[in-house]
Amino acid sequence: MNTSRLEELKQGTAERRVFSLADLVRRRPETITAILLVAICIIVAIANPAFLQPSTLVDIGRASVVMGLFALGVFIILAAGGIDVSFTAIAAFTMYSLTVLVQNHLPGLPIAVILLVATVGGALLGVINGLLVHHLKVPSLIVTIGTQYLFRGFLLSFIGTVWIMSLPPQMGAFGRLPLLQFESANGATITLPFYFLVLPIAAFITWWILNRTLMGRAIFAMGGNANIASRLGYDLKKLHIFIFGYAGALAGLAGIIHVCANRQANPFDLVGTEINVIAAVVLGGAKITGGTGTVLGTILGVLLIVVINSVLVLVGIPSTWQRLVVGVFILLAAAFFVTRQRKK
Repeated sequence: MNTSRLEELKQGTAERRVFSLADLVRRRPETITAILLVAICIIVAIANPAFLQPSTLVDIGRASVVMGLFALGVFIILAAGGIDVSFTAIAAFTMYSLTVLVQNHLPGLPIAVILLVATVGGALLGVINGLLVHHLKVPSLIVTIGTQYLFRGFLLSFIGTVWIMSLPPQMGAFGRLPLLQFESANGATITLPFYFLVLPIAAFITWWILNRTLMGRAIFAMGGNANIASRLGYDLKKLHIFIFGYAGALAGLAGIIHVCANRQANPFDLVGTEINVIAAVVLGGAKITGGTGTVLGTILGVLLIVVINSVLVLVGIPSTWQRLVVGVFILLAAAFFVTRQRKK
């Protein structure tokens, strides 16, 4: 084989590899999120080996639980072509009112029942969102901005504004319950909490709903085009009730886990975290216009946001810069997805 022919073959192989990678990124946009996450971890680990210490990794896992539950709820609504910004108000309403109820009236309520009541309570508040979105025929963003103020205002006006520093014993014990516990090199005890399991379980259930059920097919169909989905026979009212109820259930569960993990209940907690959660879902590859996205991408987006925030804290950058960095990542993600859509 002559030299020119060999060079042509090498060039063709390289072009196919580039095409394969580009094709993979177009079909699975979360690939970029994964690559970016790994790159950031490698760079930070080289600059500061302490980043790879078990304590740091456990902290990242612990910090991902509440945001991950929120993100899964936001993702399922985004996939259906909507958007929800009331999930933190649902979480705050559920966690604080339930803590007050248990503390003052039902002190012996088992933690399993508390978690169940929080989930059902959040789902009921989410169903209110779904009914309003369906019957008012207005964008879900407008509805959930309104219900965000409604839920939070009702909480502060009629339930309480006092910071509860002493939780019922069963709630505090659940927050401290270890899933994995070991000693670090310096003798410190590192604990991965039991409630961490809630996130992978919720992620699997969400994946199963979206990829293995008719409801999941209907959700993506509505996200692609609601009118066409309706003509295909999908009941949009049931879809709205389900997606907002499901997101509300995850928010209620996240709220009570947040209280148990922090061992205190503050009705003003979680305010302002909506942008980080929505950013995580978008960075995970979900289009804001609906119809696309994956559970894996959502979890990767959550990890990316948590790692970025952890890195900024680790290197001593003020918290005000965290929003700037996250904003830059959102703009880069938006530019990437717009470019990808134009190429299609």
